[in-house]
Amino acid sequence: MENQTSKTVLITGASSGIGRELARLFAKDGYKLVVVGRNAKMLGQLAATHWNQYGTETTIIQKDLADPNAPEEIYAETQAKGIQIDVLVNDAGFGEYGQFATETDLQKELNVVQVNAVALVHLTKLYVKDMVNRNSGKILMLGSEVSVIPNPMMAVYGATKAFIKSFSEAIRNELQDTNVTITVLMPGATNTNFFKTAGADHTKGADPAKTANPADVAKEGYSALMQGKDHVVAGWMNKARVAAAHVLPDPFLAANVRSDMTPKDETEDKSKEQLTQLAVGISVVVGVIAGLYLTYRQASPYDKLKYRYKAGKAAKSAKSALGSVSDSVKGAYAKAKSAVDEAQFV
Repeated sequence: MENQTSKTVLITGASSGIGRELARLFAKDGYKLVVVGRNAKMLGQLAATHWNQYGTETTIIQKDLADPNAPEEIYAETQAKGIQIDVLVNDAGFGEYGQFATETDLQKELNVVQVNAVALVHLTKLYVKDMVNRNSGKILMLGSEVSVIPNPMMAVYGATKAFIKSFSEAIRNELQDTNVTITVLMPGATNTNFFKTAGADHTKGADPAKTANPADVAKEGYSALMQGKDHVVAGWMNKARVAAAHVLPDPFLAANVRSDMTPKDETEDKSKEQLTQLAVGISVVVGVIAGLYLTYRQASPYDKLKYRYKAGKAAKSAKSALGSVSDSVKGAYAKAKSAVDEAQFV
């Protein structure tokens, strides 16, 4: 990787988890850091570590992004210090666990929206203008696999991640004639403080054996950002789940996410059945996608146009045909397979 000693990255949520790992990657490649978070002590330790290891110059900004004034204050501080932000990493975010109607705290959920979505938009607005004026810059947004999958028991959190994905793709399109890129990192469950902060560390999805290493997630996001990709789904299983989300119906997807959000000591029978069905569904979808991809690669330009049309038609047909969970998987397979056969021989 090219050493970028003259460039500076601003990272929110840099004191722990994926944000901390991203800060390490930037420091290793010679970037100057501006780290934003609530815990000044942890940020100070981060700065000291990077100085000792890489000689990294770090500016610490202690702010709580739940405060609506925080983005303007962060921007004002970097401006006052003459710091040019070449890369913006909107990593900060958290969730609130429980049933929306009866269990969760409204103020916490409003703070989730403020931190995950409003502050992200605010900071992006402030810094992307400068990037466009220079015709240079990169922005990394922390999305999630739940950007495309309903997220029961963390409904507001999931909604903010869906917003991030849509928002990012839209402004990426608007910036296509510039040298400013927007990349969305979409991990699944990751072994960070996220579940504990959300009050969900007792759930099956929080099992460390089922969660990704934040260092691995950060590497995938960093690589995608540097390549200017529009998004990256971290982890092969998460890639399969996201692929399945484009074929399987939302109620089915929501039911399986709900099983991950149940307490670890809850009766396993129903959730096991749902997980088995999801595994079958994912296997079918991945197989179909692989078949379609191979067919597409070998097709002529004219056949590729037919392929795109038929694949889209098959996906819509599969969704409308899904009745029960088991019939859903069979229906998706039969119709997608038919599209493959037709694309090969027509």
